[in-house]
Amino acid sequence: EFTILIEDIADEKESIQVAERIQNELSVPFMLNGREVFTTVSMGIAPGSTGYERAEDILRDADTAMYRAKSLGKARYEIFDKAMHARAINLLQMETDMRRALERNEFMLHYQPIVALEDFRLRGFEALVRWQHPERGFISPMDFIPVAEETGMIIPLGEWVMREACQQMQRWQKIFPADPPLFISINLSSKQFSQNDLIKAVADILSESGIAPHTVKLEITESVVMENIETATEMLQDLRALGVQLSIDDFGTGYSSLSYLHRFPIDTLKIDRSFVTRMTENNENMEIVRTIVVLAQNLGMDVVAEGVETNEQLVLLQKLHCENGQGYFFSKPVNSVGAEKIIGETYSSLISPMSKVNSPQPGKRVLVA
Repeated sequence: EFTILIEDIADEKESIQVAERIQNELSVPFMLNGREVFTTVSMGIAPGSTGYERAEDILRDADTAMYRAKSLGKARYEIFDKAMHARAINLLQMETDMRRALERNEFMLHYQPIVALEDFRLRGFEALVRWQHPERGFISPMDFIPVAEETGMIIPLGEWVMREACQQMQRWQKIFPADPPLFISINLSSKQFSQNDLIKAVADILSESGIAPHTVKLEITESVVMENIETATEMLQDLRALGVQLSIDDFGTGYSSLSYLHRFPIDTLKIDRSFVTRMTENNENMEIVRTIVVLAQNLGMDVVAEGVETNEQLVLLQKLHCENGQGYFFSKPVNSVGAEKIIGETYSSLISPMSKVNSPQPGKRVLVA
């Protein structure tokens, strides 16, 4: 990042003209190691006419405007205004609240079952973080996860989620031994994936929890993997060396090249819920799902369909030979008590087999072998 201090600017219009000249200059391609490189620039402008007393304050506001430009699509400029100031105050308050929440154990994990679609056997769970604020009540992940990403709080929060999920699954595996054992699926954010000490953090958590590494699946979104293919490949290989499994989340929504997919040490493709939701509406979406299933099978990967909510979707996925699914049709995310109840019911059915069912009723958690 670069900071430019421009003095004697007459008005906002003149600062915009400077920003546009910088954009034009930096958009020109240049040669680097024999290759033509294209760059874009996101800029934040903080006019000095608003009565700043400290250099830190104007730098903070310019930084806020820059991140606003990035969030709106990059390759643009934004001017800091009162609305951004209010948002910055809210971000600061949310960050403070999240730090306290970690200290006071206000965060909790919910678990959504992942089910084999052939026989409805419980395969594992995806761990999802929830926040019960003492004053504001339940805060949606849609509200606090983006703030955690922006403020960097996603690093300690993500480590807490991983540690808690691994410890919980290790306890369940002891109480309910199964073959194959249940797995726990944990999301990795883009910031977590790019942190320098991620491998050490994961290794430490695996060691502390005592969980078998191959029963831990780390989920990375398609877009994160494709941001820097070489770096991502190296990071994925280092994670695999720890013995964990790896999943590409929201597959089909990003811009991955199929020519690169075979290079990644991936175990699972998770089909984005948008394709599953619309697969009953037209053949195009169903063909996308079919293609992903066939692709995964050819590459030796398994598949999980996200967002399964209707019997019609289930039947189509079974016909397409999709191996696994998760969604409200089977169960919404539940707390650890609810998840343990699901495991217990499934475990009991393995010991005293019940008659199999061809299709569970929505929400009844008929997860039997």
